[in-house]
Amino acid sequence: MRIVFMGTPEFSVHALDALMRAEHEILCVYTQPPRPAGRGKKPRPSAVQARAEALGLEVRHPVSLRNAEAQAEFAALNADIAVVVAYGLILPQPVLNAPARGCLNIHASLLPRWRGAAPIQRAIMEGDNETGVCIMRMEAGLDTGPVLLREATPIGATDTTSDLHDRLARIGGALVVKALREIDTLRLEPQPEAGVTYAAKIDKAEARLDWTRTAAHVARQINALSPFPGAWCMAGEERLKILRAVSGPGEGAPGEVIGPATIACGDGAVELLVIQREGKKPMQAEAALRGLSLPEALG
Repeated sequence: MRIVFMGTPEFSVHALDALMRAEHEILCVYTQPPRPAGRGKKPRPSAVQARAEALGLEVRHPVSLRNAEAQAEFAALNADIAVVVAYGLILPQPVLNAPARGCLNIHASLLPRWRGAAPIQRAIMEGDNETGVCIMRMEAGLDTGPVLLREATPIGATDTTSDLHDRLARIGGALVVKALREIDTLRLEPQPEAGVTYAAKIDKAEARLDWTRTAAHVARQINALSPFPGAWCMAGEERLKILRAVSGPGEGAPGEVIGPATIACGDGAVELLVIQREGKKPMQAEAALRGLSLPEALG
């Protein structure tokens, strides 16, 4: 098929590669404009732009698609279909209507649960047993379109957002290729009104750990916010970023260190598995804490 691909972060790269392997014709790649990054704050292209240019594909990064000129340029591509994954811009109706067969979105949740910006993080944070990927035909509403294909995957006790991100990206790439191959026979399934939830964007204020919460809640918070922004606490004067944990039994005052890397919570305890100390790389908890005299309690 003649495809316009629209995506921005690393998550989207897997789908672009899958479409290339399937020998679809990528007419153009739309992505977010380069953003200032690094110490020098020099403009850095998105992961999708870097990959598309390496593949020799045309790249466009308009600031908006709401103006008539941008919409006309998009329509002039005469695409069969657009594939959209974590693009980062709202597609106005003229853009949705331009490809002959519409626009397909790869969404990292089992819709209608977790529509919106942070479905992977919210699924972990809320203790969902599974998540997955849906291939959805886009419409004007936020992730409200009918679903063509879906595939589920379990969420393990220590799965982080990083773990699920990589797994779901691979699933999404394979699933969209299947959807395009079978598009003439797939049935569009409208999303039910029951079970709709919204995955609000992660706020950095959510990253401070509160040991008075249950161990299950704290462990989910840690895993959901790993690698970014990273849940954190204070060990005396040093700020520790906690990047993987598991909950279990244990007794003590909230925040009390009751084992080498085990912290009491309001109910139960959390074993810290991966820690990043200030100015250092993430390490297994035992190695990270070597040489650090933990206080009796973490703040």
